[in-house]
Amino acid sequence: MSENNLNYNRIAKALAYIQANFKRQPSLEEIAAHVHLSPFHFQRLFQEWAGTTPKKFLQYISLQYAKQILQDSKSTEIATFETGLSSTSRLHELFVHIEAMTPAEYKNGGASLEINYSIQSSLFGEVCVASTSKGICHVSFIDRDENALKTIQSLFPNAQIIYSEQALHQEIEDFINNTSKINSPIHLHLKGTSFQLKVWEALLKIPQGKLKTYGQIAHEIGNPKSSRAVGTAIGSNPIAYLIPCHRVIQTSGLFGGYMWGPIRKTAIIGWEHATINSITDEII
Repeated sequence: MSENNLNYNRIAKALAYIQANFKRQPSLEEIAAHVHLSPFHFQRLFQEWAGTTPKKFLQYISLQYAKQILQDSKSTEIATFETGLSSTSRLHELFVHIEAMTPAEYKNGGASLEINYSIQSSLFGEVCVASTSKGICHVSFIDRDENALKTIQSLFPNAQIIYSEQALHQEIEDFINNTSKINSPIHLHLKGTSFQLKVWEALLKIPQGKLKTYGQIAHEIGNPKSSRAVGTAIGSNPIAYLIPCHRVIQTSGLFGGYMWGPIRKTAIIGWEHATINSITDEII
């Protein structure tokens, strides 16, 4: 097990414990004991992973904070509309591009496709990255290597699937770990309906450190009554993290479900907000 994965497992275990016992607000010592670390080592681990203290991190995953982010998002959209701008921060769109697979590429279970996949290490656990000659076709957080292959086989049962680490796979790992910037656009080669593709493209417009509701995404794609269908499309997102479905939460401020586990969604949201706020603090 990689050090990244070991550290994430401890963080996830701590977050799960905090959420299960939030009413009595367990102490740092109690949380550290739960993950079999001393308070000092747990504090240091958390600081290295999140770039902030556990106490500050908990603020970023609180219901009150989520509601404020949603309110700020709504205000930003109104201001953007009133000034005549077509969008706010769209940096993510500039380096992640979606290309739909042709019917010929995915018919007969993807018989015409050759897919290379590998297992990478990330701040949020091990991740499976798979690609075709045209780009990344699958990214998912995994608990076991064999589950990764089974998932790809279920999506493309007749494709030629090979374990082969590509340079692009390493780029994805670096991007998730925030250890390098992407210098050229990442191409995603995806199988999906026109509606799904539209929803996934809308997710690319949510900047890091921001949150949206399912209803807001429905409005953005021009179908305000499709919140439930939007939720289904988000739930079938084949590209973890790069297509940031984790940034879509319930109107109440609750984070809601996540294909790769609600604790992981909480960890990613908290980590992103901690990262954004640490950058802001440095600028100030």
